[in-house]
Amino acid sequence: MTTPPMLRQLRHDVWATERLVAHCRQLSTAQLELTVPGTYGTIRRTLAHIVTSDEGYLTRLLGALLHDPPFRLDHEVTLDEAAAHLAHVKDGVERLFGGGELDADRLLRDTPLRRPGDPRFEMNAWAPLTQFVHHGSDHRAQIETILGANGLTTPDLQVWPYAMELGASREAKETR
Repeated sequence: MTTPPMLRQLRHDVWATERLVAHCRQLSTAQLELTVPGTYGTIRRTLAHIVTSDEGYLTRLLGALLHDPPFRLDHEVTLDEAAAHLAHVKDGVERLFGGGELDADRLLRDTPLRRPGDPRFEMNAWAPLTQFVHHGSDHRAQIETILGANGLTTPDLQVWPYAMELGASREAKETR
């Protein structure tokens, strides 16, 4: 069976966030609180924001909570908490594509995360799917900017190392 390209893309997104969390585990508490102008916030808070947002997109797409209670940024989130919820995201991505072909134009009418009094939005499924990838890439790049601006190393989160890890990209062997 062929893997849908969007599933590959979401899997890379989760892999990149997992890799970034693992890299950030090497940082001190003070380094996790670093930020620079023009970014979302601290490294720790930005990682938590990526994961809570991913859970939100998947909840909307699946029409059900990934777990109860949902992950919220209502407290200082640790790397361990973010990593634990990233496992829910990973599972949610697989569930999303586990039911066969995903209709990107399917109309999503509401989300279980909508709070009473909040407006209701309808959207086609492709919108939160695309936002999932864009949002994660944007905020991971902001964290890499914070790391680099403070003289810290950055992990390689591109598609190339992911594809090489999976054996989908490799040096060709000459056959003669």
